[in-house]
Amino acid sequence: MKQLTLIRHAKSSWKDTGLKDLDRPLNNRGQRDLPGLTERVLRHLPRPDRLLFSPALRTNLTREPLTQAWQLTDEQCLATPQAYEASADVLMQLLRGTPDNVVHLALVGHNPGLMDLTVLLTGQPLDSFPTSAFAHLELNIDHWQALAAGCARLTQFDYPKLHPRGPDQDKPLI
Repeated sequence: MKQLTLIRHAKSSWKDTGLKDLDRPLNNRGQRDLPGLTERVLRHLPRPDRLLFSPALRTNLTREPLTQAWQLTDEQCLATPQAYEASADVLMQLLRGTPDNVVHLALVGHNPGLMDLTVLLTGQPLDSFPTSAFAHLELNIDHWQALAAGCARLTQFDYPKLHPRGPDQDKPLI
């Protein structure tokens, strides 16, 4: 059995309209939500053997604290250009190329690809896949090449609005 954790990047900024989409940083809400995301994945999920991430700045900034919390090496964390705003089909192809010695794979990426992939793999509808959310799937496969529609069971789905903040935590970071 394999495990897959899909993580949507923290909320990004649209403030600087001159930036390329790849270069958009996190906004205040994204920065505020990121420590909670990191704490929840560390508490609830096993350490992945490998972490893939889109080369966009917002996914890299989301990945960095996860990498530190899980104590992953640089060799275990791979910037993956194909993951940038990829469709579910492209993500499936990418994941099928994972070596079989990887039991738990994490992917930090974008919507709608992550939500569509979760629905495709589990057969369960999702209303949304918010920023700073993660879906943890147990895959009924022994080899990544066998990844297919319906092969997964959603065991956890978590996002910031499930964890209300106190009034002082709504202030933006400086």
